[in-house]
Amino acid sequence: MKVTQHIKNANGNTQFSFEILPPLKGQDIQSIFNNIDPLMEFNPPFIDVTYHREEYTFKDVGNGLLKKQIVKKRPGTVGICAAIQNKYSVDAIPHILCGGFTKEDTENFLIDLDFLGIDNVVALRGDAVKNETYFKPEKDGHSYASELVSQISDLNNGIYLDDELENCSKTNFCIGVGGYPEKHAEAPSLDSDIHFLKKKIKKGAEYIVTQMFFDNQKYFDFVEKCRNAGIEVPIIPGLKPIATKKQLNLIPHRFHVDLPQDLILEIIKCKDNSQVRQVGVEWCIEQSKELQKAGIPVLHYYSMGKSSNVKKVAEAVF
Repeated sequence: MKVTQHIKNANGNTQFSFEILPPLKGQDIQSIFNNIDPLMEFNPPFIDVTYHREEYTFKDVGNGLLKKQIVKKRPGTVGICAAIQNKYSVDAIPHILCGGFTKEDTENFLIDLDFLGIDNVVALRGDAVKNETYFKPEKDGHSYASELVSQISDLNNGIYLDDELENCSKTNFCIGVGGYPEKHAEAPSLDSDIHFLKKKIKKGAEYIVTQMFFDNQKYFDFVEKCRNAGIEVPIIPGLKPIATKKQLNLIPHRFHVDLPQDLILEIIKCKDNSQVRQVGVEWCIEQSKELQKAGIPVLHYYSMGKSSNVKKVAEAVF
């Protein structure tokens, strides 16, 4: 079922969803199930599965020569989605990236998802790999998420890359895209960011999932700006309970979001990470309750492969 239909079927009730990471290469699917199982009591209508593109390393092979090697640390997004749908009978939503994909790769990826009966995808540009300063697309790949959305929309209309194909079947993907209440790190301004977000909606995206934020007012302001710009699709907030003191620096650096001063001061006072986890859970509960009271249709939690903190939040909210 499409995300948009899940929202309509909820009849105004706030739903719970979450996002998982594929396991590290060499781990089995049970590591995923162990983190999903505790959260199923909250009846998530869908579960997002991230996609991690390959990275490059260079191995010294002697005589001053280096061999380029492709390393994929978290493979298996398609297989994990199939396993989730089979085991839990909920919709699994794979993330699909511009980075690491040619247009042909993208088409084949989408065909496989369609064969598996997967109805939703989240289309993202993806980040630059570690040895790049700026994002670089694959040769014959997409540079922007809006281009990726266009390709998915084309398949939904039976338009394939090979224009000589006849009587092609149409896919029926519901397309989600990312939104940034504090703007994307590379955007010159929030207004500019929303301009390009609207472009993705015009090309066929049907809902938005936001980057994590820790100040609800930034989400409410973002939604208002989107509505004023003519964006009417559902905007699902992304939430994460802070779990370690290290994240005080890591989250702003990696995700380019600000932390409220009150939250910072509470975490600084903590003697150890067990106290930090409690502060993070309590803060996320208050965020969640305020968003729920505002009638937000879905609250989406970034579990980062660990479910215990998210479960504590869900127990207090849902």
